[in-house]
Amino acid sequence: MDASGAFTVETFTPIDLPREETPTTATPVGLARMEKHFTGEVSGHSTTLFTYAVDHSTDVGGYVAMESFAGNLHERTGTFNFTHSATTSGEDRDNESFVIIPSSGTGDLAGITGTGGLRNEADGTHRVWLTYELPE
Repeated sequence: MDASGAFTVETFTPIDLPREETPTTATPVGLARMEKHFTGEVSGHSTTLFTYAVDHSTDVGGYVAMESFAGNLHERTGTFNFTHSATTSGEDRDNESFVIIPSSGTGDLAGITGTGGLRNEADGTHRVWLTYELPE
């Protein structure tokens, strides 16, 4: 099955890391908690732990995220986790990964597996799409 939707980032809250234990690099690592709202065939909300290393003067860097989603895929309701990551040279997304965590689904989404992706449109709209399977 395929599902797509749009999302908005409702909150982005940085989390302090103990710097004395972190090696100094040219792009320091940051951690944040994000809240998102989804509409479309993928509808609901999520909480994300977002780890990133970005040079803010050039927007070059990368991120790794673990996201917990609650809502609907088409007519099915439940929860599941997914991971996503990418790098950027400032204007693009490269080395992308998006995977639904096996055994994380609940409710009508129990047993969900699959992949997906994220995209930022030129008008600023954030898009998500999933290609997933559910047990019969």
